[in-house]
Order: sequence, then structure tokens, then C-alpha cells
Amino acid sequence: MTDKYDAIVIGTGQSGPSLAVRLAKAGRKTAIIERKDFGGTCVNTGCTPTKTLIASARAAHVARRAGDFGVKIDGPIGVDMKGVRARKDAIVRSSSAGVGKWLRDTPGLTVLEGHARFESARTVRVDDAVLEADAFFIDTGTRPRVPAMPGLADVPYLTNSTIMDLDSLPEHLVIVGGSYIGLEFAQMYRRFGSRVTVVEMGPRLIGREDDDISEAVKDILEQEGIAVRTDAECIRVSRRADGLAVGLECADETKTVAGSHLLIAVGRTPNTDDLGLDTAGVATDEHGYITVDEELRTSVPGIWALGDVNGRGAFTHTSYNDYEIVAANLLDGDHRRVSERIQAYALYIDPPLGRCGMTDSQAKKAGRKLLGAKMMMTRVARARERSETHGFMKIVVDGETQQILGAAILGIEGDEVIHSILDVMYARAPYTVIQRAMHIHPTVTELIPTLLGDLQPLA
Repeated sequence: MTDKYDAIVIGTGQSGPSLAVRLAKAGRKTAIIERKDFGGTCVNTGCTPTKTLIASARAAHVARRAGDFGVKIDGPIGVDMKGVRARKDAIVRSSSAGVGKWLRDTPGLTVLEGHARFESARTVRVDDAVLEADAFFIDTGTRPRVPAMPGLADVPYLTNSTIMDLDSLPEHLVIVGGSYIGLEFAQMYRRFGSRVTVVEMGPRLIGREDDDISEAVKDILEQEGIAVRTDAECIRVSRRADGLAVGLECADETKTVAGSHLLIAVGRTPNTDDLGLDTAGVATDEHGYITVDEELRTSVPGIWALGDVNGRGAFTHTSYNDYEIVAANLLDGDHRRVSERIQAYALYIDPPLGRCGMTDSQAKKAGRKLLGAKMMMTRVARARERSETHGFMKIVVDGETQQILGAAILGIEGDEVIHSILDVMYARAPYTVIQRAMHIHPTVTELIPTLLGDLQPLA
């Protein structure tokens, strides 16, 4: 027997639950299917647990620096990793359970637990049940990518998911991957007390960023005692009696890094290989991401793909924005498109990097007349008062339209301050609007008008 619905949502990441609830409240008979943990990556192995762990690591870091602020703490600062994990697990359980309860308490919404696979463009099977609907919304997310690295199959390794199970401190954590996930874990575990080495195949960390940001981030990490190895080609791993070894080819350094634990942080893979997409006729790209148009419709009418699985964004906020786009178009009589959003994200090392719009490199490639400015965080009173003066803020402006094209704030509260610039960009207002605004002292944001006052032609 086939159960019929108006809409079926597959996956409970950041876009699926909100969309399912909206559809149900709009009077559409809706089902949502989850095969494992409610809340998806963000709640269970991504944003929520990592930022919880980062908070614990920062507490240890601040305690060790207490003397810099005239505060006396007797004895060494210790970290109880079992207590750290217990705190993280409690917050994750609460968040995941909250998502599940919200869905189950929504009238008109059926919650099913199991693995969904398409049997046609209008039916999916969940265990022994077959469900039919006129509309499907895929929100199955991504998982850690495990590369075909020589020797990796013979060595115990961690991913950003499995490292969540650790309740002891690695003696030496070797991280393969020098981008967002790898760097957050690097600083976190260094502050917990581990030795940490980051191995990156590219010439610099976080390669999508401008050179000056990559170099500044590297300097911040190295000042905390993190070893960074770039240009690490031909990476291979092997067992040792006391742990493991990562072999690499670097132009001017030793060829081996020995460690006790290995974290693989080299990207993500979409959860599309076991959904029966071929049976439904849903097209994917060469990496397995579902191809979608500007309104997140797939190649099959009546099937949409939202969140990380569509390759149009890799963040919780882009996933939620996908929900807003689809809901607006289907339920609100609006017409919203993916191309309308401005790229924005943060790197949650300490201090954080807040980024919106174009990098300097991207703006230069666009061939526009540009204005730019850069200010070191040492000029910011709030940063000096907190003794957190690492980093800088910079901005790039279209010299003809006076609209802001992009900005980066690597520094204290940069992940929050960046929104003052992002909102002006969405308003398509000239930079003079924020330049002339009176901001509160002492804050970081108050220096944005000063930064804009230093604009010069950018070659």
C-alpha cells in the first residue's frame, strides 16, 4: 500500500525542518524523513558541537593568560576532556531532541525515521513503506570526504564527525587539511594541551582567501605553538609502534611528521550515492552534488534540492537561505533566486575571520575601478583593551558606483562586525551611508567609518 502526501522532505538539516513545518502549516499534507540524527550536520557534528568545544578551549586559553590582566590563578590550568565532552554532548542532545520534538508536535506533519530511496520520480521507499507525493525536497547534506591517500586504509584516523567521540587528549594531533574545519580543530586542541601539526597540500592555508589573510592566520596559529606545513605533496601515512607517521614532500623541510592521532579534514562529500537519484532521473555533477537552477529545482519537475547537497553553499546559513528561497517562491508568491544572496561566512579560530562578498583577488579579476582600505586591529581601542590585537580589517569598493564589493575582518568580534557591512551591501547603498553613521564607542564597528575614510585606489 502506498501512502500519499502533498510533499515529502528527505533530511532534517537546516532547511528541511523549517520547510516541512511551513508546508504543513500551509495545509499541505507533509512527511519528513530522517535516517539518523535530527538536526543534520550542524547540530550533531558541525556548528553546535565544534563551537561548544571552541568555547571550552577558549576558557582554558583565557585562564592561562589571566596574569596578563592582573588576575592571579594558583596552580596550572588543567583541562578535563571527559567534562569537555560531556558538556558538548549535553548541548548536542538538547538541540537534536528539540528539532525532533518541534517536528513531531507540528499538526499535519508526519515524521518518519529510516532511509529513503527513490523508486520513481514520485515515490520513495522507507524500509517497508512506499510513499508518494507531488513534491519532494532533498536535504540530505554532506559527510567528511576521505581521500584515496596511500596508507590511509591501514591507519586509524579521525574525521570531524568521529573526533567528537574523543574524551582524552591526543599527545600530538596531525591534521591533514589547512582550511576551515582543520584550522578550528587545530587551535582548539592546541588550547586543550595537544601538540598540533597542520599539513596542507597547497602553498598556503585557506587558499580561497587573499594572501594577506592566509599569512596572518598562519602567524596567529604559529604564535600559539601550532606547526604548519604547506606545499605538502604526495602525502602518505603509515603505522608506528607509538602512533602514526605522515610522510610528505616539502621543498625545504623534513619528510615525516610523527603523531599520535590523525584528523582528515580535506572537504565534504554529498550524501547522494544511496538515494536512488538515477531511478528518479535527478541529475548530479561530477562530484555527486545535485544540480539545481536559481530556484533550487532539480532536473526533474517537482523535486527540489536544498542545503549542502546542492553544492550552492556549504554553510548552515546558506542552507537556511535555501529554505527561505523555496518557501517564498512556493508559498508567498515571491520570486527569490540563489544568485541574489551575497557570499558570507566566518572562520571560527580566535580571533575569528568574518568575510562577505568578493575577496580582493576576485574584485581585481572583475576588471572594475576599485578603492580599498586596510586597518590593523592594533588601531582598535576595543582590541587593545582586551589585549586581542591580532589581525586587521579591510574593504574593497567599486570606484564608480561607490558600492561595497567585499570585506574581511580578521580580529576580535569580526564574525559579528561583518554584518554591519553585509547589510549595507544588501541594501545596494553607497559606502558613504555607513561611513557617515555614528557608531558607539568603544566597539570594533565604530572603526568601519574610519576604515572607509582611508579608501585609496586599489591596483
